[in-house]
Amino acid sequence: MTFNEMIQGEKPVLVDFSAEWCGPCKMMAPILKDVKKELGESITIIKVDVDQSPQAAQAYQVQGVPTLILFKNGKTLWRQSGVVQKAGLVGIIKKFTT
Repeated sequence: MTFNEMIQGEKPVLVDFSAEWCGPCKMMAPILKDVKKELGESITIIKVDVDQSPQAAQAYQVQGVPTLILFKNGKTLWRQSGVVQKAGLVGIIKKFTT
């Protein structure tokens, strides 16, 4: 399944635009793992490395990493740059997807 096919779906997709060299991005990894554990199959979480996929980062005007973007049915529901704590992220996802 391609990136575009995933974000067009009914199921919400949280995209983590990040980079290997980015310290805050490394902080997001365990947070996203906990979010996935709590929300389970109700959401798909994918990581996009901006150095390996510059066209994806460019298409969504990602200026800094980490940038999180929540998609559903191909639409951007929410986006934020920087580290987002688990409780805040779970709240945002539930607000936009239930």
